[in-house]
Amino acid sequence: MPQQLSRRSLLQATAATMGAAGLPAAQAAPSPFKPAWDSIVGGYRTPDWFRDAKFGIWSHWSAQCVPEMGDWYAREMYIQGNWQHDHHIKTYGHPTQVGFMEMNNRWKAENWNPEALMDLYAKAGAKYFVSLANHHDNFDAYDSKYHAWNSVRVGPKKDIVGTWAKLARAKGLRFGVSNHSAHAWHWLAPAYGYDPEGPLAGQRYDAFKLTKADGKGKWWEGLDPQDLYTGRNMVMPDGISTVRTAKEWHERNDRVWDEKAPPHNPAFTRQWFLRCRDLIDSYRPDLVYFDNSGLPLGQAGLDIAAHYYNASMAWHGGKMEAVINAKEIPHEWRGGVVEDVERGQRADIEPLPWQTCTCIGEWHYKRSYFDGHSYKSAASVIHRLVDIVSKNGNLLLSIPQRGDGSIDADERKILEGIGEWMGRNGEAIHGTRPWRTFGEGPTRIGGGMFSENQVKDFTAQDIRFTAKAGALYAIGLAWPTNGVMRIAALAQDSALAPGAIERVEAVGSTDSLPFKRTPHGLEVRLPEGLAGTPAIGLKVRGPGLA
Repeated sequence: MPQQLSRRSLLQATAATMGAAGLPAAQAAPSPFKPAWDSIVGGYRTPDWFRDAKFGIWSHWSAQCVPEMGDWYAREMYIQGNWQHDHHIKTYGHPTQVGFMEMNNRWKAENWNPEALMDLYAKAGAKYFVSLANHHDNFDAYDSKYHAWNSVRVGPKKDIVGTWAKLARAKGLRFGVSNHSAHAWHWLAPAYGYDPEGPLAGQRYDAFKLTKADGKGKWWEGLDPQDLYTGRNMVMPDGISTVRTAKEWHERNDRVWDEKAPPHNPAFTRQWFLRCRDLIDSYRPDLVYFDNSGLPLGQAGLDIAAHYYNASMAWHGGKMEAVINAKEIPHEWRGGVVEDVERGQRADIEPLPWQTCTCIGEWHYKRSYFDGHSYKSAASVIHRLVDIVSKNGNLLLSIPQRGDGSIDADERKILEGIGEWMGRNGEAIHGTRPWRTFGEGPTRIGGGMFSENQVKDFTAQDIRFTAKAGALYAIGLAWPTNGVMRIAALAQDSALAPGAIERVEAVGSTDSLPFKRTPHGLEVRLPEGLAGTPAIGLKVRGPGLA
């Protein structure tokens, strides 16, 4: 048997089970997309709904939110010397006896009010909503046909994805899912390790020893822990006796962040494929976010992309409505998916639509952000959104939830602040396209993944532009000290705006504002009532402006 599934075997698996997926229309419809990059790039066009939406909210919610200790808990709790390892022992017990699978059982979602949250997200101006379907911890937050470790059977005993999908669509939002599980086979490797030092040195953690038979009479009876932890793909060897050496081993061997399939575990790739296709066929998402550089797991990712695009066209009468997000896409492939830039932005207008994903805190809920009141502010989010939209991008914003499903008071206040600004200025965001230049001012934004912390505070000279329906929108990112916004790009004899300027309004108002055009710029007297707002939106009209 080959070390990983071939394209033929995956396609045969697709054909064999399409009827059971409940999509006879997709089975009968034409399939213009083939599982190859040239077909995907050649046939794809980003749908207008995504280009118009601009702003989405993400529920990046799993059992890793239960400890309220932030990102990568399911992995880091197994690495001695890590503070999350210490927290786990102190709070829950040693991972030889109390492994991460126990957190899935503790994830009860007892205070989850999805209706109220979706209402809050819609009021914040989001036009699409994304639900985490699974993380690197390999647990499905939906009614999974191919993976028993799921939120209907364990933990919340609810179909998380299905609930979010129904409510998002009822609010008129497009719905997406995020799939991170392709990396689980190496990411969960520390669960098969051991403490190199201390009283339990050398004793293997729970994943190494537990079998399905061990669950008899327990809450997980009938479940196989190896299906959750993915099997012994990378096992720390015996004989490591220092924390430092163990950490070096994990860094060297566990973090295999390419997109190749596990070489000695073809069953993992096949299972991932079946679970992902089930997710797509069951919930018919408008967007699928892959936490991968390119598509996951080699040919399996191409097979899924082709299936999803073909299915979406079948669902929508031949119209392409699907979006795939993936990261670090080579230039020649960017036409086939919408590139996502994690916690980063772009320096200039991109020719193809793109997306930034970021979070107001850490991806999984971390209590210290609330205790220290250290989330990104509403103003910071608004500034990012404006800059991103001016450069042909979208912003997908994660609002972390506690394990019980609630959000904290600071998060609610941030969403309300975003909603207040979007309620007045959303016209300058939703449905717009980039103008002839993204903006002006001294503050420069570097491009690339994980670059957002390099951004400095914006000044009153920093202005961003968008355009829609013959109007130009100029959005100032700080209040000018004299109450006059000067827009250099709209100066007399400007090559960018050679026509006359007939009228200027504050977005959300029909009152004309006083302005004059000088060789230095268009100078607009701002209403005093807008002082203190995070960003000042102006609507500028004139022949040939947009």
